[in-house]
Amino acid sequence: MDDTLLLDAIERYKKGEMTPEEKTFFDELRKNNPDIDQMAVEHTFFLNELERLGERKLFKHTLDEVENTLVNEGIIAKKQLKSKAKIVYLWNRYRRTIAVAACIAAIVSIGTAVLVTIYSDKKKENNITWLKGQIEKTKEDVAQLKKQATLPSAPFITKKQFNPTFRATGFLIDISGYIATSAHVINNANNLVIENKKGEQFIAIPVYVNKNSDLAILKVTDTSFKRNNILPYSIPKNTAELGEQIFTLGYPREEVVYGEGYLSAKSGYSGDTTSYQISISVNPGNSGGPVINKNGEVIGIISSKETNADGVVFAIKSKNIYKALEEIKTSESIKLPSVATIKGIDRVHQIKKIEDCVFMVKGN
Repeated sequence: MDDTLLLDAIERYKKGEMTPEEKTFFDELRKNNPDIDQMAVEHTFFLNELERLGERKLFKHTLDEVENTLVNEGIIAKKQLKSKAKIVYLWNRYRRTIAVAACIAAIVSIGTAVLVTIYSDKKKENNITWLKGQIEKTKEDVAQLKKQATLPSAPFITKKQFNPTFRATGFLIDISGYIATSAHVINNANNLVIENKKGEQFIAIPVYVNKNSDLAILKVTDTSFKRNNILPYSIPKNTAELGEQIFTLGYPREEVVYGEGYLSAKSGYSGDTTSYQISISVNPGNSGGPVINKNGEVIGIISSKETNADGVVFAIKSKNIYKALEEIKTSESIKLPSVATIKGIDRVHQIKKIEDCVFMVKGN
């Protein structure tokens, strides 16, 4: 669908101008196409921010009108400011509005670039994209400005925060704090943290990186990290079966997301025997997430997807983890879980036990 027509459809959808048939078709389109759904969410957020900015400006204009009326009628007196003091006054009064407007303008520019990339013509077949989610710092700045805009005028108190440039997924392979993820996730990262579902962050360092197999192992060095008593899943050496039902947990959003599918080929992209091809819906941020079968065995790690086909995803085979341990056994003592305690229980309870062991990986 043409970008302009799609944006127009999103605006008509938001304003309730679609017919019931058009709305049903658009809902189905969003459901079946994650890229369009994400575009609809981002454009709706952008439109809402513009509306809020307009409402704030209208409110401030009304207050100014009321103030001028009261001054003209002699009810209140307005102190005349000198040129330098007036500039400071105007800046202090409108700096949040100016900052929000500047950030929104930046989002428009970044969003346009992203949309052009997503919906541009595909130039070659079998194009592969890594599933590391990029995080624009501008979005965090906007969120911070929105919080500040709700506070009364007061001196700003800033707190040093970790500002990531990407987000992905990782999962525990040892209770003492060793986490498996994809190598391309941490490529060129200077700083790494992992974040659990409660939003708690812990410092981590890479102890193993293999770009050929796209596998990395991180070690949590933060003393505040609480060890798990037992990992609910196991990590087998054997190969999974064609057609086997699988599911994954990951962080394409700020909360853990569940997806399910099946193993569609025993080799990966271009016949790569170190990975599987699986049929499942994933998005940027899922990279590094575990691929688990119904018996609670981690058979692979989400790595990349084919952009020319929906649901064609590639996952690193779990036996690569054992090869990694052979290479680092002299420097690190890692014991992989051999028994799946979630085998035989229903999926909902499996997820509840697993999600405490799956983390968001952030870096810059």
